Amino acid sequence: MRELNPRHSLAPRHRSAIRTYMGVKWFRLRRYMNWYLSRTVFASTKHDGHFPHLIFRHQTPLLRELRNVDMWMQHNKVVNVSIAAPKINGMVIRPSETFSYWKLIGTTSRLKGYKKGMVLSHGQVVSGVGGGLCQLSNLIYWMTLHTPLTVTERHRHSYDVFPDTNRNQPFGSGATCFYNYMDLQICNESDRLYQLIVYLTDTHLVGEWRSDLPAVHTYEIYEKNHWITQEYWGGYVRHNTIFRKVWNHERELVRDEYVTENHAIMMYEPLLAPMKQEKHIL
Repeated sequence: MRELNPRHSLAPRHRSAIRTYMGVKWFRLRRYMNWYLSRTVFASTKHDGHFPHLIFRHQTPLLRELRNVDMWMQHNKVVNVSIAAPKINGMVIRPSETFSYWKLIGTTSRLKGYKKGMVLSHGQVVSGVGGGLCQLSNLIYWMTLHTPLTVTERHRHSYDVFPDTNRNQPFGSGATCFYNYMDLQICNESDRLYQLIVYLTDTHLVGEWRSDLPAVHTYEIYEKNHWITQEYWGGYVRHNTIFRKVWNHERELVRDEYVTENHAIMMYEPLLAPMKQEKHIL
């Protein structure tokens, strides 16, 4: 697996509004140039039916009660995901092609029907048009870790905003997104076709990776070396490394490989007494 974001100082930095605005413009321009001038062949073909072989399937609840997050943001997130998901549903990644999350979804504007949803900005929950699409990128990334596909670009969350209530995946197993320069890109370096399926039910966002050929391996994702440090600037940073075990059909371990590392500023005090668990709204 090849990913971006080696560890660097996570000390909060103050930037002026003008510098932030110009920085966003520059990084977006650079992304456009990469999309249209690089030699990368980006996936662009959809298949209406489902490929015959299910490789991995996962689902996440659409609505969750989160501390200090108004539920209208959650409901607007569902609207946003329902607009974005059809743009990538059925997308086929042929050998040597690369899936680009933002190239396929495009801008998230009001004109397209997107609403203000939850956005994390410097560790704070704010509202922004198109907010909540990280749930979709998180789902795709987690599913991809259970396939032979290669993650060539993924951006980790820089802030750990919510305590571990109802977490059933390792910390740091998601992929943040921000149009268009914080992208999720996945390359098919295999000799078979893969198809992405994503759709919404009344209660869940559901995703599948399917293929034209049956799976050769299964995967187990786990974390190592989970620790917390207090930084020189006073905050706490959470760290871990993600690995995965690869098994063949005889349930023999083929390899145990490094996936990525995570470092995130904690937006809550570590070592707090256990809190009452937040309930999923189904």
